[in-house]
Amino acid sequence: MVTFEVMYNATTPHCADLSSPSYVNFTLSILILLGILISYLPQHHRIVSRRSSEGISPYFVLLGTTSGTCAFANILTLPASQRDLACCRELSGFDCAAGLLGMAQVGVQWVCFIIILLLFLLFFPTATPFAPSSQPTNQPSLRTAFIVFGTCILHLILVFIVSAIILYRFPSHLTAWAHTLGILGTCLAAVQFLPQIYTTWKLQAVESLSIPMMCIQTPGSFVWVGSLAARFGWEGWSTWGIYLVTGVLQGCLLGMGITFEVRKWKKRKQGVEGVDGNGHAGDDDHEGTRLLDNER
Repeated sequence: MVTFEVMYNATTPHCADLSSPSYVNFTLSILILLGILISYLPQHHRIVSRRSSEGISPYFVLLGTTSGTCAFANILTLPASQRDLACCRELSGFDCAAGLLGMAQVGVQWVCFIIILLLFLLFFPTATPFAPSSQPTNQPSLRTAFIVFGTCILHLILVFIVSAIILYRFPSHLTAWAHTLGILGTCLAAVQFLPQIYTTWKLQAVESLSIPMMCIQTPGSFVWVGSLAARFGWEGWSTWGIYLVTGVLQGCLLGMGITFEVRKWKKRKQGVEGVDGNGHAGDDDHEGTRLLDNER
């Protein structure tokens, strides 16, 4: 940040613009920030309440976490963000906070997905650690979960180390690095939902995946894209492009999840998953009950 502080240590047109923030944009940015936080809470709660991350693809978690890391590093190293940070030296606290809300939004989303990564590992359903042969057919091994967790942490460390080196030692390459992170994040985001779409389709159920989260995030993604595009313009295409792609794919996953839940509700209403004439439970979700019935 030293380089940009030297360039923008005096009053500049850019800093002057930040000193007069639009209260409408500020309010909208705050609402988006709160919306991002609130949208992830149903997913966190669903995993904790079920005490299981069953049904959540480890590769969805891997791609989502690494994509989020790239997105956060991208917005931190973007020249426009560096200019905003440098201007904070001469702006009031409110003006500075208003100017940094875009970075705060991406940062909150990144933290929320890191929490999903932690909960995914903490509540990973398994009977015997590191024994893939003992796992259910559709359930990945605990080894896979640990590999995903380790890869995400290693990726995070490497990205921020390289970003710091370029920022302080090779600032002339900062724009290229920011766009590289943005392109990488967009590529990861483009395929992020594909493993989860496949897993959900294979299970024909959402399991630990939260539909309320997707109901909030899908339309919210497009609102967020508009907010970031208005703040950073075409120069920040590598930042808001990530969320445009994820919004479309998440919408596909949401439609699939709702379809499966409606079908499940109809079966319950028809008594398929209720109690049959012999008093046996017929819920497809209760594997143990089905096994007992078979033994009888």
